[in-house]
Amino acid sequence: MEADGTTSDSAVRPSEGWGVVHLMLRARPGEPATEIVEACRAFVAIDPQQVIAFSVLGAKADLGLMALSPDVDALDRLTKRVTRGPVDVVGSFFSLTEGSEYTSTEDDERARLAAEGEEATPERLAAWSERMLRYRDARLHPRLPERRVIAFYPMSKTRTPDANWYELSFDERKALMRGHARVGRAYAGRVIQLITGSTGLDDWEWGVTLLADDPVVIKEIVYEMRFDPVSARYAEFGPFWVGLVMGVEEAVERSGLGNG
Repeated sequence: MEADGTTSDSAVRPSEGWGVVHLMLRARPGEPATEIVEACRAFVAIDPQQVIAFSVLGAKADLGLMALSPDVDALDRLTKRVTRGPVDVVGSFFSLTEGSEYTSTEDDERARLAAEGEEATPERLAAWSERMLRYRDARLHPRLPERRVIAFYPMSKTRTPDANWYELSFDERKALMRGHARVGRAYAGRVIQLITGSTGLDDWEWGVTLLADDPVVIKEIVYEMRFDPVSARYAEFGPFWVGLVMGVEEAVERSGLGNG
């Protein structure tokens, strides 16, 4: 029996990536939140499981939790323990970390080097391959750093007659996503972006989590992305949730719940 009540027989491990749950909770003030705090403590005691707790800005919710685990069963056990506490769920989202089908290939890198008048030497290709391995691992097995602000929103690609993403060819989609990625890379170091997949798993097709120390930077990246064709023409967005990241105990207390 694991510390969070998970047994080895009950583990459900995706063949690729980790499970991710976002919970937005309305607190019932004055009631003790011991179950929530203890559940999160037990969950993160097992590496590499992570919980990001935050106080939701505005009045759409009081408390938010983002949890990641290689074991979907462990996520479910955490969710059930948390929601047995003095809270009402006002938003939830389940997804999986994933790589991107539009990631550059070695042929793409060779073409890029040729366009820049550079030679695709074995050393350069080996360095590129190492970078891509690190990039893929960071997407599939993220170790999220501490930042002060978190933003989360779900999204889907449109399927309207005049803007059906799924009727575009792979090459068209890849070219569009390459331009979209360039916008995101301009914010490297200022915003941590995690894109998780939920097609067939939740009501939306992807979840986007942004972490930063400055809320202005989150506003800026989302605004700039809106002008990119991938967002301007082919994207639909769900509700936005923004919060201040803090320890579970502090987030629980700020929401009006007791710690014991």
